[in-house]
Amino acid sequence: MKLNLTIQPRFRLNFSPLVWVLLILMGIAFVTAMIRYIFGIGAISDLSYSYPWGFWISFDLFTGVVISSGGFLMAGSVYILGIKEFQPLLRPSVLTAFLGYIMVAIALLVDLGHPERIWYMMIHWNGTSVLLEIGICVMSYLTVLAIEFAPVAFEGFKLQKWAHLIHKYIMPFVILGVVLSTLHQSSLGSLLLIQPAKLHPLWWTPVLPIMFFTSAISVGLAMIILESSLSSRYFQRGLETHLLEKLAKAIPVVLAIYLVLKFGELAFAGDLHYLFTSGGFSILFWAEILIGAVAPIIWFSVRGNRKSANGLLAGAIILLLGMILNRFNVSWFAVRHPDPMFYMPAFMSNVHYMPTLPEISVSLGIFAAGILAFGLAAKYLPVFEEEHDPKAPSFGD
Repeated sequence: MKLNLTIQPRFRLNFSPLVWVLLILMGIAFVTAMIRYIFGIGAISDLSYSYPWGFWISFDLFTGVVISSGGFLMAGSVYILGIKEFQPLLRPSVLTAFLGYIMVAIALLVDLGHPERIWYMMIHWNGTSVLLEIGICVMSYLTVLAIEFAPVAFEGFKLQKWAHLIHKYIMPFVILGVVLSTLHQSSLGSLLLIQPAKLHPLWWTPVLPIMFFTSAISVGLAMIILESSLSSRYFQRGLETHLLEKLAKAIPVVLAIYLVLKFGELAFAGDLHYLFTSGGFSILFWAEILIGAVAPIIWFSVRGNRKSANGLLAGAIILLLGMILNRFNVSWFAVRHPDPMFYMPAFMSNVHYMPTLPEISVSLGIFAAGILAFGLAAKYLPVFEEEHDPKAPSFGD
């Protein structure tokens, strides 16, 4: 008789390839961040006193904030406007916004020259700085999002009484969240108002706050469509096509308003001649307009695209790419730096900056952490409507 002495492993990391990729990106970002904290920001970044804004600001801050705008849109629609049919889209949208703002906060801790002083804004107020309002809004809205998402966590841990308690008093927090997000989305545009001599006239305008808020609405709608589409594919759940179709139908209207504001302001300021005479800036401008506004207007105006799962996803991706390019343009590509005597694309300026691989790896790692956190929350918490406990409280109970 032969004895089988083979020892079977008791624990195996049976992750999917996607999870392994996310974990690897997070690990690289963590090591890079530790190098930054030990040896300083210059050890991993190409930023300088002449070029303090680069990839991190454009991708982590300006892009991270705008793709989080779906949370206040859905919360305002369901709670304030009472459009209860959008209830299935509420929790995933709030989760996306919550994680988005957490990622922005983490990215700022890496980007700031002295991250240990990030709390100084609470005791050293500069009432003339837009950054004070931005900092307060980020901190406050992140707290509001935590409160709005708390019932999901409580339901996941079978703490129905706590979930019911928050639902009962959630309306003031929703109103506060909508106000804070509106202020924050627009104040990022206000931050650029101090650069009339640095930001190219195709982008600089005194109505930048309104432009930022209007474009944020379109991005929020597109992000809801994107998040719903991708989660339905990954988690093999049904797609709320009938609801996403209504959101997609509103996108051409919002983008049409955006275009009227954009070109109307250029005409009023007498800057229309820059549209075709600004070299690389003209190319960047028209790429942003055609991809981020014109193409989505045409795409979502076709009823078949709005009713198709693939059509919804494709249109959302196109819109997001164009609007992300807009945020890169206003915060990086179209900003003039000291040496040149005339406007030229930032990457052609005499003040050189090129994002390093460590810079990009930090942003990719933070983004990967957000994706992984969303997946874990969706797997273990009742994020999607069909997973709710029928006895769980809903708003108004």
